[in-house]
Amino acid sequence: MRGNDAGTPGSGQAKAKVLVIDDDPHLLKALRITLAAHGYAVETAGDGASALTAASRLAPDVLVLDLGLPDMDGTEVLRNLRRWSAAPVLVLSARHGSPDKVGALDAGADDYITKPFGLDELLARLRALLRRVPQAETHPLVSSAGFTVDLLARQVLRSGQPVRLTPTEWNILEILVRNPSRLISQQQLLADVWGPAYGKEANYLRVYMAQLRRKLEDDPGNPRHLLTEAGAGYRFVP
Repeated sequence: MRGNDAGTPGSGQAKAKVLVIDDDPHLLKALRITLAAHGYAVETAGDGASALTAASRLAPDVLVLDLGLPDMDGTEVLRNLRRWSAAPVLVLSARHGSPDKVGALDAGADDYITKPFGLDELLARLRALLRRVPQAETHPLVSSAGFTVDLLARQVLRSGQPVRLTPTEWNILEILVRNPSRLISQQQLLADVWGPAYGKEANYLRVYMAQLRRKLEDDPGNPRHLLTEAGAGYRFVP
């Protein structure tokens, strides 16, 4: 990694959130320090499962992804990510072959840079990717016919009154409403909310989804907004 100051993501603005995914702890540390010095808010992950969990919780503005991860290939991370996120992804990899680049781009990457890389080039590509991202709303609301979710205040309103949710109920609901009409798999929800080790504990989701429906649906036994796709996952329909 080499280079000099290539600018910041913009003074006077909220820091752009970057999630860096790589199995090299030294590179993660170096990028965390360097990107933070250039005005980014940086989070890191050392494997694919942790990366998907972090991406769900952080909702990063851009991701930097290595393909050679210890638990899954980076292209698998991309395919999972693209099921529910449109955040731009810059692949950072030691693989120089054209098939690897094509495979990553086909899986959903927005750009590709090979190791070793220059810091100036990395920063320039991050800025280019961030220019494609629409500015976030200052007060994002997701509304349905039955309730409204205030993502900034982390609050749910039903008939104008706040609904008390547990932290786990909120985490599940937030993932679903951030991806309206998209099917979110059971495994993805379990990994994002409880961690990768809980990927087969579907009964956890059944219990919490039943609780959410009782709190938010007019007819919990015949839900209109929080739907189950049998054997596959769950979907929020506004």
